[in-house]
Amino acid sequence: MTEKPTREDRFSFGLWTVGWQAVDPFGAATRPPLDPVETVHRLAELGAWGVTFHDDDLIPFGSEDAERERHIKRFRRALAETGLVVPMATTNLFAHPVFRDGGLTSNDRAVRRFALRKVMRNLDLAAELGATTYVLWGGREGSETDASKNVPDALARYREGIDTLCQYIVNNGYDIRLALEPKPNEPRGDILLPTIGHALAFISQLEYHEMVGVNPEVGHEQMAGLNFVHGIGQALWQGKLFHIDLNGQRGPRFDQDLIFGHGDLLSAFFLVDLLEQGGYQGPRHFDYKPLRTESIEGVWESAAANMRSYLLLRERARAYRADPDVQEALRAARVDELATPTLAPGETAGELRVDRDAWEGFDPNGAAENGYGFVRLAQLALEHVVGAR
Repeated sequence: MTEKPTREDRFSFGLWTVGWQAVDPFGAATRPPLDPVETVHRLAELGAWGVTFHDDDLIPFGSEDAERERHIKRFRRALAETGLVVPMATTNLFAHPVFRDGGLTSNDRAVRRFALRKVMRNLDLAAELGATTYVLWGGREGSETDASKNVPDALARYREGIDTLCQYIVNNGYDIRLALEPKPNEPRGDILLPTIGHALAFISQLEYHEMVGVNPEVGHEQMAGLNFVHGIGQALWQGKLFHIDLNGQRGPRFDQDLIFGHGDLLSAFFLVDLLEQGGYQGPRHFDYKPLRTESIEGVWESAAANMRSYLLLRERARAYRADPDVQEALRAARVDELATPTLAPGETAGELRVDRDAWEGFDPNGAAENGYGFVRLAQLALEHVVGAR
């Protein structure tokens, strides 16, 4: 029987997830608004560890200072009463009409300056609440027509914006790193930094590149038809996986934000295996939307389902790794051999060039006859996922 979630699991949810009122392009809300204070208490009861927010999730856009402080005070009290932490915060640069052409890359310079001030203000609050990661999702940073945006200029302004925010963090002594969240499209026709690879390449051009990583989301990479496990593997390899958004997606279509595991189940299994084996220490953050069909009680059932899905898959992944048949199959497939450097310790390219065992003494035709047994490995994984072993 799978254990219940505990704070040690580091499960977190955004206010915007359980608080989604199920508005879509074809229909009005099917649920009433949720009070952030109620959200904090209900998530704590379910076993969550953390809660995250956009500035506008907690404080309605345009609130006067006194009203802003009232919302923050109530939220702080709820955190103190429940013990929930705020590991991450972010800024809404996509909902208000002023951001219809983006925030940090808008063609309008005044909008870009307003967007930076909006982020800075919420960075101050994030630091006060103890957040150590600040996510930036550029949902409106893009275009619908190539005539509207000079992409090199847009990327230059994007870089300027991120560098400015990093400078602000350094100048204020905040213990915060930035995490860019890629997405290929929706709401824009084409979004800048559409995939993990695009984001990692962009980060290499930043002045404060060491302070910036990625916050990949399952559905976003799968919308582009990409392998999310591969993308996370590269982010881990580069030391850039600062945060992660878990949900479910069924292939390259609109952003479904399903419960984690309710999409590509085998991919979710291997993702959990990678996170647990690969040294990721950050939050397991669920960025999903409760189905539009659900009542308020269904919202909380869906939140619990995300955590249970992760725990079930973690349990199966541990059993998979401990299975003697799997261990034998891994050895037969030489999976561990990939960790062995191709060159011997201290060997140079020149020495490899004259090594007869690597060329003259190597039998490529004989080696080509050897199978790797990957089908057996994949089948063993499937059997563990469905509980057949």
